[in-house]
Amino acid sequence: MSLNIRRVRPGEAGLVLAFIRELAEYEKLSHEVEATEADIADALFGERPQLYCAIAEWDGEPVGFAVWFANFSTFSGRHGIYLEDLYVRPSHRGRGLGKALLVHLAKECVENGWSRLQWAVLDWNAPSIAFYKSLGAVMMDDWTLCRVTGPALTRLAGSAP
Repeated sequence: MSLNIRRVRPGEAGLVLAFIRELAEYEKLSHEVEATEADIADALFGERPQLYCAIAEWDGEPVGFAVWFANFSTFSGRHGIYLEDLYVRPSHRGRGLGKALLVHLAKECVENGWSRLQWAVLDWNAPSIAFYKSLGAVMMDDWTLCRVTGPALTRLAGSAP
């Protein structure tokens, strides 16, 4: 059996969207997926792409992915990676593919002189939390993720400074 990690290719936005939908189903968040294949294609391959994706293949079959973008730490003065999505199909879990994807991203950070690899995990996802801790990840329990979307985003944008 062979594992290969590679960059997503033009024409594979549908594959990426399929992985996104599978992940959303696992996380019980399918109702939140609004992205279209065109949205994903533009983000990955448009005029100014700022989204990146690594595909995990097992014997040539795509079975997982990692979607990420560059972030920046003002404290370190360097970029890093924010991992938006990490997913391996259930039929291929336990073979080291998730770890291989994280190793791939860690190497990207080190090779570029970037200071960190960061992501969020749902607090109920105990297997993933244990896995991430085994790799040296630190849970940032003293930080709370904030998000403004939809009508609240529109209201905030229209507010006087």
